[in-house]
Amino acid sequence: QVQLVESGGGSVQAGGSLTLSCAVSGKNFNINVMAWYRQAPGNQRELVAEIISDSSTNYAGSVRGRFTISRDNAKNTVSLQMNSLKPEDTAVYYCNADITYWPSRGVRLDTKKWGQGTQVTVSS
Repeated sequence: QVQLVESGGGSVQAGGSLTLSCAVSGKNFNINVMAWYRQAPGNQRELVAEIISDSSTNYAGSVRGRFTISRDNAKNTVSLQMNSLKPEDTAVYYCNADITYWPSRGVRLDTKKWGQGTQVTVSS
């Protein structure tokens, strides 16, 4: 069973910084795309940033230049460094990974896994 566990959320004042981390655990898997999404109350879940296996990145326009996504392939982790935070960044942030894994001999599964979510609150 492949699982994602997030850490690093919290409360901060506008202009501050937070770093979110996500660790992927399990056996016999490869991680393709890793990403961070967020969902504010009353809003749909939206993509914040993603990083491909070759380390190319994409960012939502609202966070470009303030947030940085990175991954450590050796440790199966992805991080989101968030700087110059704004009240509108307040949301539950979710780690996401597109994973290929082999639960048993000869069986291959491609799936999208989600973390449990971590709250980020930015006060003005």
